[in-house]
Amino acid sequence: MPAGFQQLGGETVTGTLALSVFTAVLGSLEFGYNIGVINAPQKIIEENYNATWVHRYGQAIPAGTLTSLWSLSVAIFSIGGMLSSFCVGFVSEWLGRRKAMLINNLLAFMGGTLMGLSKVCRSFEMLILGRLVIGAYCGEAGIRLDPYVRGRDSANQSARGAGHAAPILGLEQLLGGEELWPILMGLTVLPTVLQMALLPFCPESPRFLYIVRCQEHHAKRGLRRLTGRQEVGDLLAEMKEEKRRMDMERKVSIAELFRSPLHRQPMVISILLQLSQQLSGINAIFYYSTSIFTKAGVQSPVYATIGAGVVNCAFTVVSLFLVERMGRRTLHMLGLGGMCVCAVVMTIALSLLDTVPAMSYVSMLSIFGFVAFFEVGPGPIPWFIVAELFSQGPRPAAMAVAGCSNWTANFIIGMGFQYVAELCGPYVFLIFAALLLFFLVFTFFRVPETRGKTFDQISANFHHASADDAMMDMDMELNKTSTELDYFGDESIN
Repeated sequence: MPAGFQQLGGETVTGTLALSVFTAVLGSLEFGYNIGVINAPQKIIEENYNATWVHRYGQAIPAGTLTSLWSLSVAIFSIGGMLSSFCVGFVSEWLGRRKAMLINNLLAFMGGTLMGLSKVCRSFEMLILGRLVIGAYCGEAGIRLDPYVRGRDSANQSARGAGHAAPILGLEQLLGGEELWPILMGLTVLPTVLQMALLPFCPESPRFLYIVRCQEHHAKRGLRRLTGRQEVGDLLAEMKEEKRRMDMERKVSIAELFRSPLHRQPMVISILLQLSQQLSGINAIFYYSTSIFTKAGVQSPVYATIGAGVVNCAFTVVSLFLVERMGRRTLHMLGLGGMCVCAVVMTIALSLLDTVPAMSYVSMLSIFGFVAFFEVGPGPIPWFIVAELFSQGPRPAAMAVAGCSNWTANFIIGMGFQYVAELCGPYVFLIFAALLLFFLVFTFFRVPETRGKTFDQISANFHHASADDAMMDMDMELNKTSTELDYFGDESIN
C-alpha cells in the first residue's frame, strides 16, 4: 500500500486500499514473470536463433555464438535493472509514486512488444533489446514498489513468487511451442496494461504528498480514502514525526557512504548481503533449470522446472510467516546453510549419475530444496536488513548501491553460468557451495540482528566497533612511535 501506513493492524480493509495494493504489486508479478519466463522454451528459442542465422547467412549458427547469444539474452535483463536502479529515487521524488509507476509501464510495454514481435521480424536482436528494456522496468519497479506497498510486504512477496510460476505457461502444450513462444514473451504487457488502467483510480502516496510535497490537505484526503476513516490525525502525526527526523538529517551521497567511517561498515555488509543473494546460484536455477534438469537425466525437465517454480511460490508464503517471528540474521544463516548442503548433495548426485541412474531424482530434490531454502533466507532477508541498517539520510543512496550490487551479480551469473558449467561439468555447484559457506561465516561474525531493534540500537553497535578499530589503530601507532624512539635512543648511545 502507499507508504506511510506501517501500522494499520486491525483497520478495515477498504476497497481503495485493496485496489491500491493489488495495482502496485502487479509490478512484482512482472518482475517474477520475467525472471523465469525465458527458461522453459530455451531450446525452441535457440532453434529460432539458428533459423534466423541460416536465413541471413546461409549456414547454421556456430555453437559458441549460439551460447553467447543465449547467455546475453538471459543476462541483459540484469543490465537494464542495474542502470534503472539508480534512477528510482530521482524519478519518484520528481513525479511521485503513482505517476512514476505510470511512466515506468511504458518501458514494460515497449519491452514486451519488442520480444513478442521478434520472431515475425526475424530478429533475435529485438528479443535481446526487449529483455534489456523489461529489465529496466523491473529495476525501477522492484525497488519503488517496496516503499509503495510498505506494511503489505506479504502481497508484494506473494506476487513476485507467483510470477516465478511462469514456466507453467512455457509448456509446449500451452505457449511454449514453436509458434506461440513469442506470445509467451510478450504476455508481460497484460499486467502493464491492467496497472496503467487501474492507477488513475488509486490515490497518490500520502507519505509522498506530505513529506516530499508538503501538501497536508491532499495527504489527509488520501489517508481518508485508504482507511475509510474521517479522523486520521494519528497517522498524520506519524508522518510529521518522520518528516521532522528527515529534516534534521541531511541526505548522504554515494561517495560519502564509503568515505564516512560511520557508514562504511554497514555499507560493506549491505553489499555482501546482496551478493549472498545472487552469488548463491539461485538465478542459475531460475534461468537455466531446464538445461540443468536435462543434464541431470530428468525425463521431463520442463515439468521439473515447473515443480521448482511451485516450490518457490510455496516457500515465499512460508517465509512471510517466519520473517517476523525469527531473527533476520537467523533466517539468513538458515537459508545459506541449507542451500550449501543442497549444492553439495546436488554435486554428488550429478557426479554419480552415470553409475547410479536413480541419482537424477536426488538431484531434482536437491534443486527443490535449494529453491526452498533461498526463499526462507537469502531471497527476502537482504532487503529487510539493508533498509534497517540506515537512517533516513543515507538510506536512499544505500538502497541504490545495494540494488546495483544485486543486479551486477545477477548479470555475472546469467552471463557466465553456461560457460562455467561447460568447464566444470557436474562440479559447477561446488563453486556456489564454497561461496555460500563464505557468506554464512560472514553473516555469523559480521551481520547484526535487526529485528525488534531501533536504528539507534543498531547504530550503537557500529559506533562501538568503529571506536574499537580506532583504538587499535591508535595503539599500533603508539607502539610504532615507541619502537622508533627506542631505536633512535639506542643509536645515540652508540
